[in-house]
Amino acid sequence: MDLPKDLRAALDDAVARVPVTDIATAVDRLIARYRTGGEAGRPILTSVADVTAYAAYRMPATYAAVRAALTQVALAAPALAPRSLLDVGGGTGAASWAAADTYPTITDITVIDQVAEALALGRQLSSRTSALPLPTATWRQARIDAVDLPPADLVMISYVLGELAGVDRSDLVRRAAATGDVTVIVEPGTPAGYGRILAARAALIDGGLSVVAPCPHQGRCPMQPGQDWCHFAARVNRSALHRRLKNAELGYEDEKFSYVATARAPAATPPGRVLRHPQQRKGLVSLQVCTSADGIVREQVSKRQGDSYRAARDVAWGDAWPPPAQPPPAQPPPG
Repeated sequence: MDLPKDLRAALDDAVARVPVTDIATAVDRLIARYRTGGEAGRPILTSVADVTAYAAYRMPATYAAVRAALTQVALAAPALAPRSLLDVGGGTGAASWAAADTYPTITDITVIDQVAEALALGRQLSSRTSALPLPTATWRQARIDAVDLPPADLVMISYVLGELAGVDRSDLVRRAAATGDVTVIVEPGTPAGYGRILAARAALIDGGLSVVAPCPHQGRCPMQPGQDWCHFAARVNRSALHRRLKNAELGYEDEKFSYVATARAPAATPPGRVLRHPQQRKGLVSLQVCTSADGIVREQVSKRQGDSYRAARDVAWGDAWPPPAQPPPAQPPPG
């Protein structure tokens, strides 16, 4: 998945203003910080070089993960048409770009973050597009563990919970559930990230919200702790600088992420959700599916099953299964 052209051009220009050696040094430090995990005792981003490095290193992956999650939300709740977005801990605004691309109905965006330099870069990047509402977004500096959250149709919390203490995570999720009609939380697709999503999911349900995606049910997750974890993947196309910063050869990477989306109005969840990449052999597709009735099951779809087989050949990791029924094609008026 590519960044929007306006964002890619603006990001390239911002990176060009900082020496590549400074960005590379900051990226190495950020990678080491994220690999060791743990809660941030102070802001991770403390300079313009840090913020620019973070944007170059993480914005493409964050955008792709949030865009993939919101795509599934839009498919699961096609009537959803948010007008306002609150991006909590949004930094340079990757999630806001993803939300605006998913929902053209959004007319009002507020980004809250504690790092002034990140907000300044986010404002600079968003000013480079003529696509409203990004150029008119509000960029507000505040500690997210203490600020009052304004009401919004859609609340995004992406790659934030891992930087907070446990009690602060619970409080933030509780406040999001109270203020947002729809709340979407995205975390890294690791066992620890999945654990935070599970805790957030429980808090959101306790707050009166219904799960929209990815779960096809409101009950306990059937994944066995310590054996597996629920996560998905979004393919990210790497730029030349991205490859250089990551010492990578491939022109792409797969960003693994876990997420939960909930809505205040009851949601019609799909019968199941595909976990892992489907396995295809001649005349047979094997799917691992999380279902509403039977937990995690293995479905074998053979060529003899006609339409189901054709659908299974096209289904991807993270998609609803079976796919939502499509409306019949419009018929031409009688001649």
